[in-house]
Amino acid sequence: MRRRFEKALENGGLGLTVAEARTLAFISRRPGLRQSTLADELCVEPMTLVGFLDRLEAAGLVERIPDPADRRAKLIRLTPNAASMVRRIRTIGKSVREDAERGIDPEVVETLRLTLLRMQDNILTSTEVVS
Repeated sequence: MRRRFEKALENGGLGLTVAEARTLAFISRRPGLRQSTLADELCVEPMTLVGFLDRLEAAGLVERIPDPADRRAKLIRLTPNAASMVRRIRTIGKSVREDAERGIDPEVVETLRLTLLRMQDNILTSTEVVS
């Protein structure tokens, strides 16, 4: 699905990588997160996120603002220019998802989604260290 989404983004002429598109979409759902929290939520290294944000900021799609609670921290939010880009990303994502789910009972898709979320939560909250 990621490859299909990547190809659809390329064909859509957005000029974004999948990671940048994912970052924009996530910020649209959770605006005002601290940069460090955003990296954790996206499961990427903070320095990796900095690269995404640098490119998105240069494109005028996001801005970093000082956190009033901690001036060392930055909060991330979309600029007004990002709204149409986010809509296009969501449209592309919906199309790819609909293709992937074609012919599968919606209840099965929902069960799969919930199961994968539970597995992710189990892994993220596990205290066992794998060596």
